Amino acid sequence: MGRKEMIAMLLAGGEGKRLGVLTKDLAKPAVYFGGKYRIIDFTLSNCAHSGIDTVGVLTQYQPLELNRYLGIGSPWGLDRRDGGMAILPPYVKQKGGVWYTGTANAIYQNMSFIERYNPEYVLIISGDHIYKMDYELMLDHHKRCGADVTIAGIEVDWSEASRFGLMHVDDEDRITAFEEKPKTPKSNIASMGVYIFTWSELQKYLIYDEANRSSSHDFGKDLIPSMMRDGKKMFTYPFKGYWKDVGTIDSLWEANMDLLADEPPLTLNDSSWRIYSVSPHQPGHHVGVSAEISASLITEGCMLEGKVHRSVLFYGVNAAKGSTITESVIMPNVRIGEGASIHRAIIGEGAVIQAGVTIGSPDDEAITIVAVDQYVTNDHMLQEVEHS
Repeated sequence: MGRKEMIAMLLAGGEGKRLGVLTKDLAKPAVYFGGKYRIIDFTLSNCAHSGIDTVGVLTQYQPLELNRYLGIGSPWGLDRRDGGMAILPPYVKQKGGVWYTGTANAIYQNMSFIERYNPEYVLIISGDHIYKMDYELMLDHHKRCGADVTIAGIEVDWSEASRFGLMHVDDEDRITAFEEKPKTPKSNIASMGVYIFTWSELQKYLIYDEANRSSSHDFGKDLIPSMMRDGKKMFTYPFKGYWKDVGTIDSLWEANMDLLADEPPLTLNDSSWRIYSVSPHQPGHHVGVSAEISASLITEGCMLEGKVHRSVLFYGVNAAKGSTITESVIMPNVRIGEGASIHRAIIGEGAVIQAGVTIGSPDDEAITIVAVDQYVTNDHMLQEVEHS
């Protein structure tokens, strides 16, 4: 097998607890986004556009639906013999097997997969971020700097900064300090969780970190600080585009609403950087005589008789006469009865909202979540309906 210059390892094992009932039976990267996509489509499409043809997808939590969706990687051009996509769950070895205990441990457990391709560089990405990025440009930056590791960085609001690993950088993009989720941030340059490592260095640190009993085996908490202490060549790659970590209900809802702006910060109809996904192969959507639609994304297979304003509707949504949907995200195959009203909500796939039911309120800022396949009636708003 020929040597690959760079392969990608995509961390897709997130449990996604902060997405509540949406991830009860679903890995976070498989959550629906933007009317036609799943969250993982964005990183896989980035790989396709960046010329990366070998991607290891590390799964762990609730992988069944995610694995079925990924298949052999055809939509992203990863159905190939020399490389392509490999699904890498934790597995039992002769000496016993363990769950991935952290991001660095997940890569450590799959070192033999990486060694098959003997790459010069390894790109580590996450399956739960929404952004468009050319990893090839980041690799060029990594080579120019002669870096051991390059971390993509983005400026975030100071109010949000403590949610992230933060980098202090000098005028030449060299990282001078790294703090993992500090309570009082001194920098607002956040790590995007996109790393390029020179493989020979990463290999050493994975082995060293695995042997360290006091380590939590995480890139941000352990491996990166360890390289920092050893004075390794660490640089940031400043990213200026749109990037959103959609790990919370609020951020998932906001990222969907961002798509509806007059000038969206993330454009999905950019023919030079298409987001590839598995097509549901549905007929065109039908807009009835009584329907009113404004500032919304409507996908194929929808049958609409009600009012839809500033909302994202996935395929197969059926909204009856007199129903209203505002500032909401409606997942596939949802049925909405006559006169039902939905405001600022995320409705899980296959849910049925009976006639006359009201979900959410214009006076309430909270996002209401209805679980997958939930049946919601007026007398019985089941516990699975959550507020963010």
